[in-house]
Amino acid sequence: MFNQKRVIIENVTPQVDNGTFPIKRITGQKIQITADVLADGHDVLEATVHFKHEKEKKWTEVRLNSVPNDSFVGEFTVEKQGFYSYFVEAWVDYALNWQYGITKKIKDNQHVKSELLEGIEYIKPLLDSVSASEKKYLNQVAAWFADDNAYTQAIEAAVSSDLQALFKKYPTKFLANQTQEFKAYVDRQKALFSTWYEFFPRSASSIPGKHGTFKDCEALLPRVAKMGFDTLYFPPVHPIGEVNRKGKNNATDAAPGDVGSPWGIGSHHGGHKALHPELGTLDDFKSLVNTAKDLGIEIAMDFALQAAPDHPWVKEHPQWFKWRPDGTVQYAENPPKKYQDILPIYFETPDWKNLWNELLSCALYWVEECGIRVFRVDNPHTKPFYFWGWLINEVKKKHPDVLFLSEAFTRPKIMHELAKQGFTQSYTYYTWRNTKAELQEYLTELTRTNQREFFRPNFWPNTPDINPFPLQGANESTHLQKYFLAATLSSSVGIYGPVFEFMVSDAIPGKEEYYDSEKYQTRDWDWNHENKITMLISKINEVRKQNASLQQTNNIEFCDTDNEQVIAYYKFDDDKSNETLMIASLDAYYTKQAWVKLPLASLGIQNGQNITVVDLITGNSYHWDKEWNFVELHPTLPFHLFKIIK
Repeated sequence: MFNQKRVIIENVTPQVDNGTFPIKRITGQKIQITADVLADGHDVLEATVHFKHEKEKKWTEVRLNSVPNDSFVGEFTVEKQGFYSYFVEAWVDYALNWQYGITKKIKDNQHVKSELLEGIEYIKPLLDSVSASEKKYLNQVAAWFADDNAYTQAIEAAVSSDLQALFKKYPTKFLANQTQEFKAYVDRQKALFSTWYEFFPRSASSIPGKHGTFKDCEALLPRVAKMGFDTLYFPPVHPIGEVNRKGKNNATDAAPGDVGSPWGIGSHHGGHKALHPELGTLDDFKSLVNTAKDLGIEIAMDFALQAAPDHPWVKEHPQWFKWRPDGTVQYAENPPKKYQDILPIYFETPDWKNLWNELLSCALYWVEECGIRVFRVDNPHTKPFYFWGWLINEVKKKHPDVLFLSEAFTRPKIMHELAKQGFTQSYTYYTWRNTKAELQEYLTELTRTNQREFFRPNFWPNTPDINPFPLQGANESTHLQKYFLAATLSSSVGIYGPVFEFMVSDAIPGKEEYYDSEKYQTRDWDWNHENKITMLISKINEVRKQNASLQQTNNIEFCDTDNEQVIAYYKFDDDKSNETLMIASLDAYYTKQAWVKLPLASLGIQNGQNITVVDLITGNSYHWDKEWNFVELHPTLPFHLFKIIK
């Protein structure tokens, strides 16, 4: 194929899978562009990035700056939610190349009359684009270039920054090359920074033994707000199937009065667009959502695409389920686990388009009827990737504020694919990362590889499905450590409570499962009880809201310590106007001492320069003027959360 262009553009970042998927940003963030730009020979090259929002017609252009090793860098800011497009353009800039060459010759005291005449040819293309004052200046320069008697003025103008500025402002992009268009999806701030609390609405009653209601949940909102959570997530609130209902602790047969698993959705009371009658009415739920909003809390609904055997879909749309040769329907299995109360949806059905549209309508119903803007999606890795890409895109076309959290504790590449398809946030392996080496390796993977462009982590120390071994029978210090690390390593964090703050961690022996699991029964909680954990969670969450460095994940640098049981890390916002230093003991039983090395280069200070570190939890402050500084951490308060003041 004939191609006369000389410039090559390679290795454009950021991008995901050669532009197959969009990178992710939030409103107000900058997208920092890098690209390798090269051509034969030694000519001057220039490059720009063009960008526009999906609703804009005109492209905005920002010049990239040349850096060593044939690279160009630059940035632009995304201001609106939705899709942005961007591409890099580069060209041999013959005008600037001429100026570079004539400057070297003039410095060598060469006579450059011929070169000045060439310069006129580079000025001419600018005259139709420049302002009146700029045109006057360029005509004067061209006249000097042509006048033997104005040689001194000519060579001064030829090497001037004024002429260079006009060449840059009005480039002649002869044989310019362009990359493909890349995409960015821009969400609201909550996509990056959120603080989640989960409890079962049916356990919300203040009266022992009584099934909770939405009104009971509404009464608990001040507690959730006081603890500093901005997202309250409920397991499914739909009718629970009565056929094959599970008993306590996943018993195959339910006893009279057993409430079943809320993930076994659907009964004669309705399906995914209905509410469990014992929880309350649609008006009750709307009142809960609106009251929460007034307190700065968003209600997150569980979007679980499966059905109980008595879900209306099973009779109305039997083709949406897989039937066995003996006439029975295939229930969910994850050997050796069996879920007789749950029927997986058959996505290979010939009636798949109607199925997809129905599932989309379920999400849109809660968005449009009740103002839901956050979904936690149950087991998305057991449904087709392209389905999620379609559904999320369709929802966000109409409602760009809607966010989706992927609950997929599965293989890394599957978790990544779900994020690429559009999930806003993702559960992670944090739950199983306990040692200093494990934590540093995992955060490095999340923040220093291309995952940072599409995978937004949400750190949960526990969930109703996961009672991790380190929390089983664990003391107060362990719970404090796990929450502190989750809340300061990641900008999004969540806990399943009140199990977590009340340290209820009795387990089925040898398994990461709760004994007397709340998934299959109601629990009675003293919702008025406060303890050290609830108070410190509240304080940590308050500090997170006040410090921009903790409202993002990627700007993190681990600091050396001389104790493997002490981890330290420095975080900062994009312009380094807010900088924090976290130091935590990983030993829940013994006092730990350590020397911590400050990242002087990143802080922009010299050894011997005094800084103040203020512990935002205790209020204590310290003056440090050395690279290495001493700390002592006790199990009673196993961490420091320092704000750095220079």
